[in-house]
Amino acid sequence: MNYILFDGPARNQLLPFTYTRPVADIRVGILTIREKWEMHLLVTTTTVTEDYLSIKWPMVEMEANVMINASFCPTETLVDKIKSLKRNEAIFKGEEVIAFFTEEDQEDIDLSTFDAIEFDEDVITIEHTWDVFAKNGEAIAQDFELLTKDRESQPIPKSNNIIAPENIFIEEGAKLEFATLNASTGPIYIGKDAEIMEGSVVRGPLALCENATLKLATKIYGATTVGPHCKVGGEVNNSVLFGYSNKGHDGFLGNSVIGEWCNLGADTNNSNLKNNYAEVRLWDYDTEGFAKTGLQFCGLMMGDHSKCGINTMFNTGTVIGVNANVFGSGFPRNFIPSYSWGGSSGFTTYLTKKAFEVCKVVMSRRTLEFTEVDQSILEYVFEETKKFRRE
Repeated sequence: MNYILFDGPARNQLLPFTYTRPVADIRVGILTIREKWEMHLLVTTTTVTEDYLSIKWPMVEMEANVMINASFCPTETLVDKIKSLKRNEAIFKGEEVIAFFTEEDQEDIDLSTFDAIEFDEDVITIEHTWDVFAKNGEAIAQDFELLTKDRESQPIPKSNNIIAPENIFIEEGAKLEFATLNASTGPIYIGKDAEIMEGSVVRGPLALCENATLKLATKIYGATTVGPHCKVGGEVNNSVLFGYSNKGHDGFLGNSVIGEWCNLGADTNNSNLKNNYAEVRLWDYDTEGFAKTGLQFCGLMMGDHSKCGINTMFNTGTVIGVNANVFGSGFPRNFIPSYSWGGSSGFTTYLTKKAFEVCKVVMSRRTLEFTEVDQSILEYVFEETKKFRRE
C-alpha cells in the first residue's frame, strides 16, 4: 500500500514552522511525525503539502493510496485500522478525518460519501504550535518505547550519577561523563554520537537526538527534545529544538519551540509566565491578531533560520517568523515577522541577499549545502510574509 501524509486543516495554526516544512516533518518527542509513521508502517511515505514546498517534498501517487492526516501521531491500534482500510472507507475522530482510502483515478473526493469508521481512542494530535511542547512528554514516552523495544542500551559510564537507569537508553557512539541523570520522572534517550558534557543535570523526559550536545553544566527539565546536531547550554525547561539549532550558552529557554538553523546568543532569556499569571496569547497567522492559548506557561516560538544576539530578552508568548535577526537591549514586540532585522527600537527588512549569505555559511559549517530548492522556498516565504512587515 502507498501511504501519503497530508497537511490538513491545522497547517496554518502551525506557522511559522510550516512555512518551511510539511506538518509531517515537525519533530515532537524523539522523532518527526513522518518518522513515527514510517517506523509503524515499515514503508516510506510522501506528502501532500503547499505547492512551493512540493519541490522538496513531492507526492508519489499509485493505483491505491491511503491518505493520512499528519496532525495525528500513530498508535498501534490506529495503524492496524489504517492498514485495513478498503475502498470508500475513511477513519474519523469526531469531525476530523484521520485517514481515507483513495484510488489514482479519483479526483473530487467527497468524504461525506465514504463509509465512516470512528476512532475513539486517545491519540496525540499536533494542531497548534504550543502542542509541540505541551504534548512532548507523552510523545517522548511513546517514541522511547518504539525505538528501544527488544534492544539493549549501551552501558552507562560509571562516573555518572543515575536515578532509574532502567528508563535510560544510550545509542552507539554517545558520550556522557560526570553527569546527573534522573529518569524517575520520564525516560531519557541519548541518540547516536550525542554527548552530555561534565556537570550537566538532566531530569527526564529528555530526547537528545543524534549528534546533539549538552554543553558543560547544562540544566535540563523535561519534557525537552534537543534535535539532531543541536548544541544546548544553560537552563532549558519543556522545550523542543527541531535540529541544527544552537543555544550554546547560559540563559533560560522554557515552554518553547525552536525551528532548524536557529541561534540564540549568549544569555538569551525568554519569559514563559506573565507577571499577572494570566492566560498567554500567541500571534495567529490566520486572524492576524493574538489568540488565546488556554496556557499559563508559554514561551518562544522561533521559525527556521532566525537568530538573536547576546542578552536578548523575549516576552511571554513571543512568535518569531523565518529568517529574522533580533538584537539590542529591551524587549522586542511579541510578534516578529519573517525577515525582520532589529529589536525593541524597531525593525527593518532583512533582505534575502544578506539572509541567504548567512544560510549558506551556517549550513556549510555542518557540511550541508544551501540548495536552489532551499532558496526558492525561502524566497516564497519572503514574499508571502511581506504584509506582516512594517516597511
